[in-house]
Amino acid sequence: MKWTVRQKIFVCMGLIVLIIGGVHAVTKQVYMESQFDEFRKHEIDAAYLSAPPGEQIEILKTFVSGKMKLFVLGNLAFFIATGLLISLWISGILTLPLRKLVAAIERVAQGDLDVNVPVPSNDEYGKVIHTFNDMTLRLREAEDARRRLVADVAHELRTPLSIMQLKLENAQQADQSVSPEMLLRLQDEVIRLGHLVEDLHVLSLAEAGRLALDCKPLDLSAKLEQIVDDVKMEAEENGLEMSFHSKAKPVPVMADARRITQVFINLLTNAIRYTPEGGKISVVLEDTVQERNAVYTRVSVTDTGIGIPAEELTHLFDRFYRVEKARARHTGGTGLGLSIAHHFVRAHGGFIRVASEPDRGTTFAVYLPAGE
Repeated sequence: MKWTVRQKIFVCMGLIVLIIGGVHAVTKQVYMESQFDEFRKHEIDAAYLSAPPGEQIEILKTFVSGKMKLFVLGNLAFFIATGLLISLWISGILTLPLRKLVAAIERVAQGDLDVNVPVPSNDEYGKVIHTFNDMTLRLREAEDARRRLVADVAHELRTPLSIMQLKLENAQQADQSVSPEMLLRLQDEVIRLGHLVEDLHVLSLAEAGRLALDCKPLDLSAKLEQIVDDVKMEAEENGLEMSFHSKAKPVPVMADARRITQVFINLLTNAIRYTPEGGKISVVLEDTVQERNAVYTRVSVTDTGIGIPAEELTHLFDRFYRVEKARARHTGGTGLGLSIAHHFVRAHGGFIRVASEPDRGTTFAVYLPAGE
């Protein structure tokens, strides 16, 4: 049985009342018996026995009331002191988890995130401590992610900047004028920097939930057909076969056409990049799919490429994450495309699933809320 703090306090106070009440009843009984014995030994004499019954009662009442005043005062002082001590002891036991939590909070306030408070029970204190431990874990993960992000951004910015610096220094040392070919290469690096900065800006807005979407009714079937046509030439140049299939036309959704286009451009570009010559890429649109107790429109992008190891799938949508980093950098990827696609789809109220098998291919399934 799980006890709440309120129940524990109620039970403890009830036990205190029972103990004090029981002790009071026993001590009162013993005290009264001792006083009657004393009265019998010292107060019952010839004068008492010769007195009328009414006077005898008054003598007994006076004797008992005098003794009871002392008993009540002494008993009251004793039980007040005992009750306070027991209450202090019980309150110390009940608030011990809270004191540990306060100490842990002070450590976090000083910047120490490596804090984990033991969970002693399943009551409200236990739930608060469990939530606190989860919070510190997320803070540590966020801090680690921030450090990795700073390192990754510095690396990505350093590469094109180093290339531009090297080319300009070579031209300066050779005392040569800058040729149009060099200007074009410098311009390529500037464009690459601009794309990286823009991607980071958009991604930060999406992660903060502040990405502005211009959602309007959109025929997803027509939009996908257009996107596939736009990238089909690149696929054919790489010796790949690309196809699009829709099980219904039109397929209405509420979406930002520009953001959704970027999602599928990123997915198809990745498929082209990592599918060897002679491979196939297919895009399949399904208008009504039941998932998570809701109806979605699903778009599956399937390739016959190199695939992704199972242990890499959980990190696939992290910023700057690359499955094979050396090759990805060589092919010009920044590791932001999938992360941007993931957050864009989430901003639309949908989600992405991925299934892959090394050397067999990969399928990205994009789920968007079905339109009316």
